Amino acid sequence: MSDEEALQPATWPELVRRIREHTPARVLVERSGAAYSTATQLGLRRDHAAARDAVRGELDMARDLGPPLVAEWKLFEVSTLAREKDEYLLRPDRGRRLSESARQMVQSRCAKGCDLQLVIGDGLSVTAVAAQVSLLLPMVAAQSSERGWKLGQPFVIRHCRVGVMNDVGELLAPGVVVLLIGERPGLATAESLSAYMAFRPRPGDTDADRNLISNIHARGVPLPAAAARIVNLAAQMMEQQVSGVGLKERML
Repeated sequence: MSDEEALQPATWPELVRRIREHTPARVLVERSGAAYSTATQLGLRRDHAAARDAVRGELDMARDLGPPLVAEWKLFEVSTLAREKDEYLLRPDRGRRLSESARQMVQSRCAKGCDLQLVIGDGLSVTAVAAQVSLLLPMVAAQSSERGWKLGQPFVIRHCRVGVMNDVGELLAPGVVVLLIGERPGLATAESLSAYMAFRPRPGDTDADRNLISNIHARGVPLPAAAARIVNLAAQMMEQQVSGVGLKERML
């Protein structure tokens, strides 16, 4: 057998094939001399382009969430202090605060003191929001209603960073805030969503006061499991009156 024939996937040991089947990481990939094969190189370029598009894209509620979801949940959009995408990427601090007009709209359209407040943020991947939220939001809402919780009016935040949860908590005083936000994309997927959660967030809170369920996508945490974990963790927060490092998630 020639060296070239020995490198073909069909001749690899079973263990190598099984590794490749269970990870999107580019391990044990074919090479042409010292370089990646053409197929691998093109795949890298494709996935890098998808990641860049996910970060640079602008959220469009009708396109990315669908008119039926927008109408059913009466979704509306507000923005942070970051006025456009470049400012959002260069000034993370401005993505952590709602603009004055956003604060006024949230106060006028959302009830205060609800048990669970769902918020949708574009974050660093509009692609993830488009792929996951339209199915995940109704799942979380349905399971929350089964527990008898009062749900706040969901809304969308453009140019959103995680710290904006503090403003939401200050304005609406909900029991638990759940922020569904696009994760920073990598070369494995641009469709990964995160659910950041906090019990009664307030200005000055940090990541130590929040919990996170990450990697919500087809090859990570599937949507039904993510919805169950979000609701289960919210129940623990309400029961123990705490979130962040003081709370350890009890898995179902």
